[in-house]
Amino acid sequence: MSDHSNPRDDNTPGAPHTAKPANLDDIEAVERLERESATASRLFDVRLIIGGLFTVYGIIVTITGITASDADLAKAQDININLWTGLGMLVLGLLFLAWMVWRPQTPPPVEEIVEDLNREE
Repeated sequence: MSDHSNPRDDNTPGAPHTAKPANLDDIEAVERLERESATASRLFDVRLIIGGLFTVYGIIVTITGITASDADLAKAQDININLWTGLGMLVLGLLFLAWMVWRPQTPPPVEEIVEDLNREE
């Protein structure tokens, strides 16, 4: 039996699990995992990827629409499609990025991290 295993390791459903006192190494490991988990959850938040791509492409298409020639407008029945599409993409991308700031993704609670650590052993 290792130092990190549960004192009650019979996996009986409904059996009470007594927690042993945490030592300094366990606390440091959990704090490190919390930091890594929070960083990873923010980094791989799909809202960041979608918002970033829509914002960048929105800027490019908007610039294309602003610099459109009369011949380009004549092809689209005098509607500046690139300008309106670019502005729409830009607004959507900025909304995704604002959503990410207003409602940040939260990492899993410490209890789940500790349970995962105990299951690995």
